[in-house]
Amino acid sequence: MLAEHKLKLLQDLVRSSTKEELVWMNGFLAGVLMNCHEQPALASAPTAASAPATAAAPVAAPAAPSVSKITIAYGTETGNSKKLATEMAAKAKKSGIQAKVVSLDQYRLNDLAKEEYFFTIISTQGEGEPPATAKKFYDHIHQNGFKLPQMKFGVLALGDTSYPLFCKAGEDVYQQLHKLGGQPVAPLIKCDTDYQGDADGWFSQVLHSLTTTTSSNGTASVGAVVAKKPAGKKTYAGTIITNVNLNDRGSSKATHHIEITADDLEYQPGDSIGIIPENAPAVVDAILAIAGIDGKKSVAFRNETHTVVELLKKKLNIAYLPERVVKQYAAIVKQDIPETKISLLDLLKIYPVSNAAQFEDVIGILEPITPRLYSISSSPQAHSGEVHVTIARDNFKVNGEVKQGLCSNYLAELAVDSSLEFYVHKNNQFRLPAPEKDVIMIGPGTGIAPFRSFIAERDAAGAEGRNWLFFGDQHFVTDFLYQTELQNWMQTGVLTKMNVAFSRDQATKIYVQHKMLQHARELYEWLQNGAYVYICGAKEPMSVDVENTLLQIIERFGNKTSVQAIDYLNNLKEEGRFLKDVY
Repeated sequence: MLAEHKLKLLQDLVRSSTKEELVWMNGFLAGVLMNCHEQPALASAPTAASAPATAAAPVAAPAAPSVSKITIAYGTETGNSKKLATEMAAKAKKSGIQAKVVSLDQYRLNDLAKEEYFFTIISTQGEGEPPATAKKFYDHIHQNGFKLPQMKFGVLALGDTSYPLFCKAGEDVYQQLHKLGGQPVAPLIKCDTDYQGDADGWFSQVLHSLTTTTSSNGTASVGAVVAKKPAGKKTYAGTIITNVNLNDRGSSKATHHIEITADDLEYQPGDSIGIIPENAPAVVDAILAIAGIDGKKSVAFRNETHTVVELLKKKLNIAYLPERVVKQYAAIVKQDIPETKISLLDLLKIYPVSNAAQFEDVIGILEPITPRLYSISSSPQAHSGEVHVTIARDNFKVNGEVKQGLCSNYLAELAVDSSLEFYVHKNNQFRLPAPEKDVIMIGPGTGIAPFRSFIAERDAAGAEGRNWLFFGDQHFVTDFLYQTELQNWMQTGVLTKMNVAFSRDQATKIYVQHKMLQHARELYEWLQNGAYVYICGAKEPMSVDVENTLLQIIERFGNKTSVQAIDYLNNLKEEGRFLKDVY
């Protein structure tokens, strides 16, 4: 029984909540109880909460499921959706419901019309797009020519509130399945990066719907789409204490090691920090001049008021406008503009606004700057109160004109004692194993960042597991990032093995996968002894080449067929012993 003050709080909350909010709370509480291994007995608010507290009522026996099987399909980039799908399938089984779990890139699209109970967990990438593994499914349901009148469905959307189009892919899938005739059995919930509690509550509501009496048309009664208001992220006010270029003179690269201090800093090895960069002052000044607008003028943008110069410098994406924004710009200036990505400055030069008032209309269609994520290269135990990042400065040419990466150049120019706001982006799919476990780390270029964190953390914690690093870059003399630290760790035994590949130091290019092949027998022995494998760096071609090389090693030294080697690697993935953080 609740204490009197707690009961009053509960009664006040119930009375002030909408029907949709009560439905959500009902599912959430069921999830909490299920996680505590309790029987999910759910009160029917507001009547139960309004009644005076009496002796505890007997717990009702669980209802028999009204359905026997469901499909849980996931679309993921980092593995979060897959993890949730697997957990939910286990919960469904405990409730007497068989759940088929499938990745959307493996899902047979022709089966969609046959589905009766279909649930999907999907993340959002980039500019509101579905993950690559869900692209075919996403495109398929947005094509005309079919209906899904028999389908009962639910969508759990994963996203990051720091991005302008939060959970857009999940919203799109929900709306389209509904448009095709599907009937929702649970409202859409949009989850931020700290998603576990909301996800558990959502699926508990799904199970509740599936194990209760359905309406006459066979579907559970569901209110309007509910997007739970995210709690928001903790933003740190940091100070730059070090900003040095790790590359030596003569290198074609500039890789900055940046150290930041902040109060009450909390992160784990494998996490990233999110940074919203500022636009270059020279670009902002050029835009103001062409638009003919006073930078000090205050204008409204998304229910807030800022000066034009503040918006252009700190709030708005002006570097590369997505095609949807260019299309809106074309309507404002009444010009026929090809669909393309282009900077606001170039757009103004080619298709100028007629006056300052028209430019204010343009401000209204611009989108916020999206944060950039950088792997943390420090250890909370070894570098207390600090967070380090390893940033490759990005310069490139477009039609002969030198362009600069917005965030990498912004960070590279920050002087010591400069202020910087950031947040910690948790990555629970890229964590160190138990201290006694061996780890194999493969991270060329800036992919070294999380592994510097891993090694420093295991050193500080006195972990007894072995550590093997594969690192690569262009030249030994100019591009051996963190060379002194890595060699010191070799001398002290923290690093058991280190193999390096410098691709441009000889006529034939040598990469980390070639070094893996040179040590293939020993690498396979480490795998057989339970080692965890981590890959960080470029998604293509590096991570693809490394994974294919691992398959070769497993096939040859495990005396397996190619199919058996794939199964072996898939088992490593299922066991959480093969982890990637690629971009």
